[in-house]
Amino acid sequence: MKIRTAVIPVAGKGTRFLPATKEIPKEMIPILTKPMIHYAVEEAVLSGIEQIVFVTSSGKTAIEDYFDRNLELESFLEKNNKEDMAKEIKRIGSMIEITTVRQKEQLGLGHAINCARDLIKDEAFAVILGDDLVRGNNPVTKQLMEISAKNNNSSVIGVMEVPIEETNKYGIIDGVPVNGSDKTYMMTRMVEKPDPKNAPTNLATPGRYILKQEIFKYLNEIPRGVGGEYQLTDAINAMAAESDVYAHIFEGNRFDTGSIRGYLNATVEFAMMDENLKGMMLEICREKVKKYE
Repeated sequence: MKIRTAVIPVAGKGTRFLPATKEIPKEMIPILTKPMIHYAVEEAVLSGIEQIVFVTSSGKTAIEDYFDRNLELESFLEKNNKEDMAKEIKRIGSMIEITTVRQKEQLGLGHAINCARDLIKDEAFAVILGDDLVRGNNPVTKQLMEISAKNNNSSVIGVMEVPIEETNKYGIIDGVPVNGSDKTYMMTRMVEKPDPKNAPTNLATPGRYILKQEIFKYLNEIPRGVGGEYQLTDAINAMAAESDVYAHIFEGNRFDTGSIRGYLNATVEFAMMDENLKGMMLEICREKVKKYE
């Protein structure tokens, strides 16, 4: 079964990036020449996704505008002999179909996903958290889609190994290896931010999911959980108790751009991965180290 739609929640206030996020969405803060959200949508496109559902809130229209056509800008660039840039701007405005739905109250990730229910209808879908960026040769969402297809189109959660002392920062899964695999597990439960001494594994969930449409049944049944919010973790646990849910250790480098440290790390790393910028970044870093050491 083809996964055609990805849900990307972008309703958060971005308080870690104030005062910049007073007027612009956190997701529009650039890493090099592209806003954070561009990388998440690009992952979806490269995975074969055909439609993005943004779960938004007030003040987020810039995200939708970014992925729309800007004919005036395209014309300006063409008239000024900037054809390559004009083509890039046109490509961004045409790369994928965008739909938005409002999350009128900030009631958790589970609530955000449930807001997209009427747009998903009867299909399985992907969830991509836009401030968790993953770079690699094979898009992580595509990897999870492939695992789902190999396992009766079941739900799949992307996981990564973390130091055991950091399990209290993530949702941690417990499960049984599938057919002796060291990458794919049949998930039995997920524990939200467990103390290291109580963590069932060191397999953390950084924000990539393939979910069957039945997740909405559980999202409608769960009570409010941690922080008085509807937790996606609780709905996935309820679903795993009644049907197969897999976890897969994906390949790729993950960057938590929801934090200042993670944002800075991504900026430096992305520049180092660009052959046109690598030398410049190295030169700047050497100059600053020499200046401040």
